[in-house]
Formats: sequence, C-alpha cells, structure tokens
Amino acid sequence: MQRISVVGTSGSGKTTFARALAARLEVPHVELDAIFHQPGWTALDDDEFVRRVSGAIAADAWVADGNYRVATIEGPIWARAGTVVWLDPPDRVVMYQVISRTLRRTIGRQELWNGNRESLRNVIRCDPHRSIIAWAWTTRKRNRDKYRRAMGDPAFTHLRFIRLTSRHDARAFLDTLEKASATAPGTERVAADG
Repeated sequence: MQRISVVGTSGSGKTTFARALAARLEVPHVELDAIFHQPGWTALDDDEFVRRVSGAIAADAWVADGNYRVATIEGPIWARAGTVVWLDPPDRVVMYQVISRTLRRTIGRQELWNGNRESLRNVIRCDPHRSIIAWAWTTRKRNRDKYRRAMGDPAFTHLRFIRLTSRHDARAFLDTLEKASATAPGTERVAADG
C-alpha cells in the first residue's frame, strides 16, 4: 500500500483516520478539503482543483482523504491509487461525530483551512450547502450507493477496496499496519530527497 484514497461520508472520520494512516506509513497526508476551500470559503473551480490535487499526489506514496468526485472517482487520485479505504460507520455514529465535531469547532472558533471557521449560524441551518450537519445527513445514502457501485465497477479493478464499518474496524486496521511494520524482518527505510 503506497497510494491510498480514504473516502466516506462527511463525519465518517476520514481525515482523522487518513492522518493516522499516513503517520504509520510515513507518507504525506493530502486533505482535499484544505485544497478545495480557499479563504472566505471560496471554492476552487474544477480545473484548478484537479491541477492542485495532481501536484499534491505527484509523489510515489501518499494518503489522500475526501469525496470530491472530480478528484477521486473521475480524477487523478483513483487513477493513481492502489487502495481505497471506505469508512462506512452506521448513520447514528456519523451523525454523532459530525454534530459533536461541528459544535466543538464552532464553540472553540477552530480554524479549519485557509482561515475558514464554521459559524454557529450554519450549525442550525437546514440548507445542506451551508450546514455540514445537513450535508452529512442528505449525502450519506448517496455516498454509500456511490462507493458500493464503484467496488463492482470494472473501471476500478486496479483498486483494492477496504470497507471499514466501525471505529473498532478502523483501529484494528491501523494496529495491523503498526504490528506488520514492527515485525517485518529485514525492512529498511529509505529517506526521500527533498
């Protein structure tokens, strides 16, 4: 596993998992939200987004997280990836995680990307284009259907799909990688230039 795409609906734990996975594999972590959301929540157009993502995944090894179809399924990430890890916890877990995370970020005025912060006004809105909570609720089924279809799509036979349906599964997967690297005989690490 050298090039990995981590996908799942908003609130599934993609970024937390991808960061941990990248740290264990000692490869760069590419967070698609950080590329897409420019200052003032301005979105990059598709061409510029794909150009920047392509630059971020030019290395031989990386872990990228995000659901942007133009960058993943139709774009450079899945074209180069060898593995897709799909985080698919139950809806109640997703909603608990996205609500608690959003409230924590809002109350703490946590900067997300490029100076952007979530606003309390957006927490209580029902518009999925303004509220990450509403977005997670309205897109969870569509995302689940999309990744189920992708697993059976002949266009993606070059990818190994790993579906993790609980936090326990995600931790166990990461622990397996840690144990494998600790016990692998004769392995050596090669530092990349740059």
